[in-house]
Amino acid sequence: MNELYIILKELIGLTEIEWQNFKTKLQQKEFKTKSLIIKEGGIAYNLYFIKSGLLRTYHLQNGKEVNTYFACNNQIISAFSSFITQTPSFENLEVIEDSIVYSLSYQALTELYKASSKFEKLGRVLAEKNYLCILDRTITMQTKTAKEKYLDFIKNYNEKIVLRVPQYQIASFLGIAPESLSRIRKEISIS
Repeated sequence: MNELYIILKELIGLTEIEWQNFKTKLQQKEFKTKSLIIKEGGIAYNLYFIKSGLLRTYHLQNGKEVNTYFACNNQIISAFSSFITQTPSFENLEVIEDSIVYSLSYQALTELYKASSKFEKLGRVLAEKNYLCILDRTITMQTKTAKEKYLDFIKNYNEKIVLRVPQYQIASFLGIAPESLSRIRKEISIS
């Protein structure tokens, strides 16, 4: 939990007293591989700060999984649109590897917003980071070749994600066929 305190201290200048208050709102949870934390149609009542592990969000399109986000140690994940609006999710949140997370409920976050402007800043910073992530992903998907998409992915994503997420899930995330990703990976390793 100390890693989370360090992140929040750097991000929003959290004091020790504010941290103690924040900590009381968190619940540590452990999830096994393949656990569905949020199922499509369910409501995302929590944000998850990942202590250790690997998770993803995805939705089904014509029976195929379309991966939308990956997160690992010291990152945050949820079905964000559902969490923000407290309405049914169009995404699933699944555990790729056994994970330990700290969950923070929507209600607790709302209470924290009222208690301190620092937590409002946290909400704003998270929203800004998500917006920039979505913008970057949109531009990448619309303007780059399959090879450029993969090179960007290995450059910009955490090494744990790059090395441990199954290749077919990465291919889905990049909007390319698994066979194309395999070919690109071979091409890159040769050069």
